[in-house]
Amino acid sequence: MMVEEVENILFTTTALYEANYHSDALITVNQGGTSSGKTYSIDQALFTKLAEREKKVCTVVGQDIPNLRVGALRDALEIYENSTELKRAIKSYNKSALTFTFNNGSVMEFKSYDSPQDAKSGKRDYLFINEANGIPYPIFKELYLRTYTQTYIDYNPNAEFWVHEHLIGQPHVKLLISDHRNNPFLPQHTRDSIEALKDEDEELWRVYARGLTGKIEGLVFRKWSVCDKIPENAKLIAVGLDFGFTNDPTAAIEVYQQNGELWLDEIVYKSGLTNPDIGQLLDKSKPIIADSAEPKSIEEIKRLGFRIEGAMKGPDSVKNGIDILKRYHLNVTRRSVNLRKELNNYKWKVDKLSGKAINVPVDVYNHGLDALRYVALNKLKQPYEIKATSKEALGFY
Repeated sequence: MMVEEVENILFTTTALYEANYHSDALITVNQGGTSSGKTYSIDQALFTKLAEREKKVCTVVGQDIPNLRVGALRDALEIYENSTELKRAIKSYNKSALTFTFNNGSVMEFKSYDSPQDAKSGKRDYLFINEANGIPYPIFKELYLRTYTQTYIDYNPNAEFWVHEHLIGQPHVKLLISDHRNNPFLPQHTRDSIEALKDEDEELWRVYARGLTGKIEGLVFRKWSVCDKIPENAKLIAVGLDFGFTNDPTAAIEVYQQNGELWLDEIVYKSGLTNPDIGQLLDKSKPIIADSAEPKSIEEIKRLGFRIEGAMKGPDSVKNGIDILKRYHLNVTRRSVNLRKELNNYKWKVDKLSGKAINVPVDVYNHGLDALRYVALNKLKQPYEIKATSKEALGFY
């Protein structure tokens, strides 16, 4: 188990950084659980290589720019901000181009590609495929063919995909498996939450707590797709709001309807927010359906001038809300990264004796989905079209 910290000229690192930095394989695959530090360590290794070598180009690739902003790019910016030595090595960071330029002429750029043809543009010395299971193999192949020195790959192993089929086991590929125990900087409460997955679902625990290849079956929602934005003529139903604080994020999802489908946009997904903080992030003109288990929070937000009410829960409200939502095709905006991750992981519980799924969802990966479910319970019990915009017509008094 690699948990020790290692002093580096640019920043404090871990043994996972050392394994990536010193890898001499053409392709280094980082398969890991959540919060293992794999993306952070690869970013650090690449920053070091670029600082040491003149006029090198590194391309960091994500499924799309929103995913990069909450993944490899966010980690890179944190590393940059926390290292005086790295700042001295870097000439500038271009926020619009998402590019670090080093004093020695090296460059680290963050990009996404829509097609294999698009991926044929540009060449590089280093390639980093972040969350590779969201990127098609033909796109990876075109990028890899245009990479001269080394390629790094990371992902959570929800299920086997092209890395397992085409790369792992090849002589030019090195596999590193990590989990949260490899990250010495992780708070204990986060470790406890990850380990608690074992009580909820053994398969999710294997994937996210141990970094082992899984096969997540029995997903609750399958009828959904990604869209670029909410259509202009879609009608707002309400904003769903699920409260969190230390361990769990507060999630707010705007829910729209058009042509019998739902259109969803994640506007808040963050831990540590107080009710005044939440008020700063929401729009007072939009009605809110919130978790009725938090009446004090609902009242505080109402006193800030918001139209907010509690979800109409009951003994079977979780299942009822899911059943309502499953009548619709869900369109999720590309920027709703956390909601998309929840949809890819929200599954039915499995009876440990029979091994069969039961009609109860696992109580993880559901903060945005709970917010969505509150709207369903209050506003989608019947086929719903907004006909008026007054407070009374919308059910807010």
